[in-house]
Amino acid sequence: MHEWALAEAVISTISRLAESEGLREIKEVKLKIGELQQIELEVFKFALTQLRDSSLLKNAKFNIEVVNAEIKCRNCGFEWSLEKEKIDKDAAEAIHFIPEVIHAFIRCPKCGSPDFEITGGRGVWIEDLKGVR
Repeated sequence: MHEWALAEAVISTISRLAESEGLREIKEVKLKIGELQQIELEVFKFALTQLRDSSLLKNAKFNIEVVNAEIKCRNCGFEWSLEKEKIDKDAAEAIHFIPEVIHAFIRCPKCGSPDFEITGGRGVWIEDLKGVR
């Protein structure tokens, strides 16, 4: 599953960051996930708790914020937010696995152009770590 692989990468990255910062225990992790990743949050949270078996992360609390997708049309300059309810189930599934295919399913609501850039709401990043040295 996509969520498990992502959780494994996050745990690995946190471990490396903690080591480089000299932290012996992580208490809290703040994660941001772009809406276009379309992560099943409950599955992702479960995976994080199951994969945190090291003493470094055993008591860590994970706070996750979903960042809305922001889009800007290259043709007319119009900016808008993605509304999931306007995406059909098949399109949502494709975007979940390969966010770049969004261009095949979405058009600018103002001019109808498929030529746009995603200015926010992509990726996964660790916003903050709180730990004990």
